[in-house]
Amino acid sequence: MTDKPRILLTTPWPRRAIEAMREHFDLDVHEGPLPMPEDRWLDALQAYDGIAPTVIDRLPPQAYETVQNRTKVLGNFGVGYNHIDIAAAKSGGLGVSNTPGVLTDATADQAMGLLLAAARGISRGDWHIRAGEWRGWNPIDLLGTHVTGATLGIIGFGRIGQAMAKRAHFGFDMPVVFHNRSRIDPKVTAALGARQLDSIEAVLGASDFVSLHCPGGGENRHLINATRLAAMKPTAFLINTARGDVVDETAMAEALRTGQIAGAGLDVFEDEPKVHPDLTSLKNCVLNPHLGSATEATRTEMGLLVMANLQAFFKGDPMPNAVA
Repeated sequence: MTDKPRILLTTPWPRRAIEAMREHFDLDVHEGPLPMPEDRWLDALQAYDGIAPTVIDRLPPQAYETVQNRTKVLGNFGVGYNHIDIAAAKSGGLGVSNTPGVLTDATADQAMGLLLAAARGISRGDWHIRAGEWRGWNPIDLLGTHVTGATLGIIGFGRIGQAMAKRAHFGFDMPVVFHNRSRIDPKVTAALGARQLDSIEAVLGASDFVSLHCPGGGENRHLINATRLAAMKPTAFLINTARGDVVDETAMAEALRTGQIAGAGLDVFEDEPKVHPDLTSLKNCVLNPHLGSATEATRTEMGLLVMANLQAFFKGDPMPNAVA
């Protein structure tokens, strides 16, 4: 027997993060199927002091009934937590933490990579060769869109949005415009070559590339809908490394199919791991399987941050990254 708090990871983590967790907790790892089934959740709520879910998890309503559960805290592995009902967690006294900061650079790198891939036809060129269709260089083969000097629009100017602006402005001489719910310090915007605009529509209309870095869920569901897609330039590209439900996938697929927008680079989807069937047939759409934070170093740091939050909770201290 052990007096260490008993913790369940709902998915496997990188090895170094798991080894660190085992030093401090009585740890179990759910190996599959993924996401963790509801019956496993119901059993876990009675067997573990804390659970570390991820974005793919769908928590049953019983998760928030802490009076009846052994589980009193969720150490979310990820910065986004729209898969967790925060209001219910607060009402039920369930502690919830997340992992901000450590995945900022990896996600901004991924967004910039998708922007370049979509603009320059990198994935199209790859498959062009794999399909045996390349017949040698010619002046009009797979012409893409020039990136350097183009205007980048950003929706959501938090850590990741600002990191994206830094890459675009200093790496590619891109003017940056953005929309954010709150006002950003003008010194911060000036340092990043950015201007804050008063509406999402103003950003969409001014931009050659639009990159989404806002939370998902709630009123942000389908923030980018048919009307807002129509506000974009027909030569513009949409990049999404935020949350899949921020974009109406049906409307986006139609906009891509009809040429209402030029292309898209997508790392997230509305109903992961399902992808809208129309998107998979479109050559002007680059698709990635939610790889925004997918470097070994970043995912390890995320696990270590979950550990730090759980350690604080069980010591009776405030969690460094509490969201409930």
